[in-house]
Amino acid sequence: MLLRQKALVLCLVYGLFSTVFAHAAAKEWAFDVYLDKNKIGQHSFKLSDSGDLLSEADFKVKVVFITAYNYHHESKEHWVDNCLNKLEADTVENKVISKTTGQVTNGKFELKAKVGEDEKAQSLSACVMTFAYWNPKILTQTKLLNPQNGDYLKANFKLVAEEKIEVNGEQKSAKHYHLFANSAEANVDTKPKLSIDLWYDNNNDWLALKSITPEGYTISYKRK
Repeated sequence: MLLRQKALVLCLVYGLFSTVFAHAAAKEWAFDVYLDKNKIGQHSFKLSDSGDLLSEADFKVKVVFITAYNYHHESKEHWVDNCLNKLEADTVENKVISKTTGQVTNGKFELKAKVGEDEKAQSLSACVMTFAYWNPKILTQTKLLNPQNGDYLKANFKLVAEEKIEVNGEQKSAKHYHLFANSAEANVDTKPKLSIDLWYDNNNDWLALKSITPEGYTISYKRK
């Protein structure tokens, strides 16, 4: 299987909105998704001015006209003051069905996740962030929630450089960050579960993403 790491896709693609969420106007984004140089699908985002998000992703990887990997994800979220307030996510990755739900209740974010036949429940802090690349506050976070499988991962961001990247055929100045994410039990010497490169413009708007899969393939997002 070309994309073995089940948690990778959703974490790579999660988020993408305005820089100040509490005052965000209704907005829509659309990305083409590539595996190396081959387009494998798209991911679209619709955010209302009340903080409701609809995210839809469809990917297919074909090898000699045979579908080797198939992924569909749909999530509905509600955000309040940069904190996730409610979550409903449904994912089909090849034949594995995942469902995650969560909501702030009595000062905690109560989360339930089912991946295939495995189920788990967690009580997290009232202010949880997913891999919400849309919000520059993510760059200060030390923990992030993967809504596909309910993993609450340690996160570490590092500013790499300021550089030029191409967006829709135009060269733009961008700040390049690198994100490492790993399980809460992992020590500093453990290989990270996720290693992701991110680019933001001078207004802290997310421009691009790139990551290498465990098999050595490159996943990248390009804005339409």
